[in-house]
Amino acid sequence: MTSNLSDIGLPQFDVFVGIDWSGAKGLQHRGIAIAICGTDGSAPQAVAPPNGQRAWSRMDVADWLLKTSRNKRVFAGIDFAFAHPFIDVGTDYPFDRDIIHTPKTPTDLWQMIDALNQDKPDLYGGGIWNDTNFGPFYNAPGRRGTRFSSRRRRTETLAAAIKSPSPTFNCVGPAGVGTGSLAGMRLLHKLKQEAAIWPFDAPGDDNLVLAEIFPSYYFMMAGLKPIKGAHGEADFLNAALAFFASDPVASSYIATGPDAD
Repeated sequence: MTSNLSDIGLPQFDVFVGIDWSGAKGLQHRGIAIAICGTDGSAPQAVAPPNGQRAWSRMDVADWLLKTSRNKRVFAGIDFAFAHPFIDVGTDYPFDRDIIHTPKTPTDLWQMIDALNQDKPDLYGGGIWNDTNFGPFYNAPGRRGTRFSSRRRRTETLAAAIKSPSPTFNCVGPAGVGTGSLAGMRLLHKLKQEAAIWPFDAPGDDNLVLAEIFPSYYFMMAGLKPIKGAHGEADFLNAALAFFASDPVASSYIATGPDAD
């Protein structure tokens, strides 16, 4: 979009980046995709995985963000939940008893999840499901935690007026955002010294600013329902891009990945 970001208290950027994320096991992930565009309304362009690879790893994404932001101011939106619900009950994990290491801040949460998954490669976060204290809060593959509930963050409550996101503790099914979010929180822990992570950090002179995005929400804002992969088709995508004052992608554009986000 061509709006003046300084008018809403944000610094000027050189490029905008959108990242479709994945929390899957493994070292490369078909579910990860990156697109980039300038601030002049130019159409987004897909970014190929590095070194001729067929798919991105999560560590590749971290390295690419750092490399791209060395000489450009980058605003990157990533499709995962940046934290769990907190303000509804005053904690991420409402225990019946005190747990010494219960996270008190988002950065505490990211650090804890990273620590509980230190033996898991490529920022995978599912190791927390095996933890005696914290695992029961998750609806995980093959095991619905005894403490799982469909709690919502304030951002999800507000977004529901247009499109309701899935609860962050749900790690099962097509809408199960939890697995990707756990891996994403490990990414945030890795990058927290190198980037401003909004809304927890106020963007200042940082060359890299990260924010959470929910792809379906933006189509719904434009009055378009992204169902059955329609948002991966050029005509449908261009209708949404036009709503946001962006140039269209080429008619030959084909989305990749399992869900076209």
